Amino acid sequence: MRSGSVAAAGLLIGFAADRVLGDPRRWHPVAGFGTTAMKLEQVTYQDHRLAGVVHEVVLAGGVIGLGIIAKKTIRGSVGEAAMIAAATWTVLGGTTLAETGRQMADLLESGDIAGARELLPSLCGRDPELLDADGLARAALESIAENTSDATVAPLFWGAIAGVPGLLGYRAINTLDAMVGYRNERYNRFGWAAARTDDVANLGPARVAGLITTVLAPVIGGRSADAWRAWRRDAGKHPSPNAGVAEASMAGALGVQLGGLTQYRHGTEMRPTLGDGPSPRVADLRRAVRLSEAVQLATALVAATVAYARR
Repeated sequence: MRSGSVAAAGLLIGFAADRVLGDPRRWHPVAGFGTTAMKLEQVTYQDHRLAGVVHEVVLAGGVIGLGIIAKKTIRGSVGEAAMIAAATWTVLGGTTLAETGRQMADLLESGDIAGARELLPSLCGRDPELLDADGLARAALESIAENTSDATVAPLFWGAIAGVPGLLGYRAINTLDAMVGYRNERYNRFGWAAARTDDVANLGPARVAGLITTVLAPVIGGRSADAWRAWRRDAGKHPSPNAGVAEASMAGALGVQLGGLTQYRHGTEMRPTLGDGPSPRVADLRRAVRLSEAVQLATALVAATVAYARR
């Protein structure tokens, strides 16, 4: 079996495993990486950028190195496909994301605001106690949009380009950004390297996610033209060069407006508005989940095609 076929098969098997099994229930490697990163931070932390660069290089570079060693160690088509499939399953989070989005919609639909507030931290870092039902729906929808890119499109993008080192390296970079890439008193300087590295790693994937979201807008009753217009007009307003693309294209596809006053635990931000239309409701959150799943599937097929052709 030629190398391209092996890589494509591994990506598709890993994607299928995520669809069927979701995240590993115990001994999740990403959780183990996070624990290691927390322990190392006790040693590397200093309030300046150089310390953050060292932290990023040691952890992300170490994971990429392990991926390269694993790739060179495995012999045979079956072993290589199994390794790529296992790495893909490990780093994807699309099924858990969709399940959490549906669970949030169920809670809001039943009027269980307390349950919805308890669930929200598993999606994003907003302060749930300050949000009503509409605010919870909007926060969940924005997280679905951003994490469709981060949790599925980006890993598959790097898996298609760089195989196991790309899959594992991207997840390490994205996890470190989620841990220390904040603009607050502790991490403004130390987390600078993690945040900037994650921005660079997601430049391509976010635009692939925006393009596929735009093309698939009719799947949930939206218009591709509206998604494209919202992306081109509004994405640049967002403070993130990548989240703005994912959120603006999703807002246009759904025909809703995202952004505005946003409550975080560290304070309040006035985010720019993205898209046209009313604020999102529970029904829009369900549509966002369906569109997210369609984007995930399309990305897996594109990634497999690219891996097959590239090798």
